[in-house]
Amino acid sequence: MEKAKVYFTDFRTKLGEGLPTKLKRLLRQAGIGQIDMDGKFVAIKMHFGELGNLGFLRPNYAKAVADVAKELGGRPFLTDCNTLYPGSRKNALEHLYCAWENGFTPMTVGCPILIGDGLKGTDDIAVPVQGGTYIKEAKIGRAVMDADVFISLTHFKGHEMVGFGGAIKNIGMGCGSRAGKKDQHSNGKPTIHAEACRGCRACERECANGGLQFDAQAKKMRVDEAACVGCGRCIGACNFDAIEFQSDAATKELNCRIAEYAKAVVDGRPCFHVSLVMDITPNCDCHSENDTAILPDVGMFASSDPLALDQACVDACLRSDPLPGSQLVDQMARADFCDHHDHFENTTPNAEYKTCLAHADRIGLGTRAYELIVMK
Repeated sequence: MEKAKVYFTDFRTKLGEGLPTKLKRLLRQAGIGQIDMDGKFVAIKMHFGELGNLGFLRPNYAKAVADVAKELGGRPFLTDCNTLYPGSRKNALEHLYCAWENGFTPMTVGCPILIGDGLKGTDDIAVPVQGGTYIKEAKIGRAVMDADVFISLTHFKGHEMVGFGGAIKNIGMGCGSRAGKKDQHSNGKPTIHAEACRGCRACERECANGGLQFDAQAKKMRVDEAACVGCGRCIGACNFDAIEFQSDAATKELNCRIAEYAKAVVDGRPCFHVSLVMDITPNCDCHSENDTAILPDVGMFASSDPLALDQACVDACLRSDPLPGSQLVDQMARADFCDHHDHFENTTPNAEYKTCLAHADRIGLGTRAYELIVMK
């Protein structure tokens, strides 16, 4: 396969040009103008950050991307899908309040904000995965798939399970509905915590397989293990966090599922991808806190190929020196430290990302071979 073009610029600025303006210039040089956005709905997928976390991308960068889309005639909106875990983004109302509190409003970003999988995380669509091994149909937020053009805007950082959170993670896991996230994280079936169950039976109405039964005497729901297919629909129906799936998909399989979900999102329509390698925290922005950065800020990357983009970002990080006082340096100072010759695996030794990149290459999500084009 021909090398993909990945465009890069650092965070240095000159008098009169701030970073949002420089980002706009990078997008144009990377070829975003070749996409026909005239009158089209443009989904800009990003992470609004969990409450308490300050490592997420500032709204100013989102506005820069939205501004360029509008200049090209597009009708952009920022989007993300609800989370599987209980937190401040598990339904659309809490998710929007979280986004607003973290600074993302139509006024600050210059476009609407839509939660991709609806109020309870159940508004999704089954999307075939061409060449998929683990996922035949991905459950993707409907608003994400209804868009004519898809743009990912990613905060590239570490991740406690999959090594780093880059474009593929942002797209694959991020665009999955609550059931889709369960699809990637777990092969299992739900547990209903009786103390939290209100007996409202809302979950029962979402179950198409008779996998839930109501105990009239106890006034609680229970799982029928024989009938349950583990689809995850019940999660979105429960407003009381009474239903839980264990995250039991092994890391390497999880990586493959994420890559296949990402392929479902981008196949068959114009796409563009942006990653900002800054505030490289050891963990995901889904945490309600953020640790100090493990590596110095690198720069801004853009490409039409999400796999090449991730490869370029991780390569740049591996060329950087660890920051003193970080989790990475603490790990390296341990008496039992085993050097993986990889900053992300050294930070979180149980994490692994190479499987994701290899599987993404195998299924045709993109190419790992790239040409880096530097913009001053």
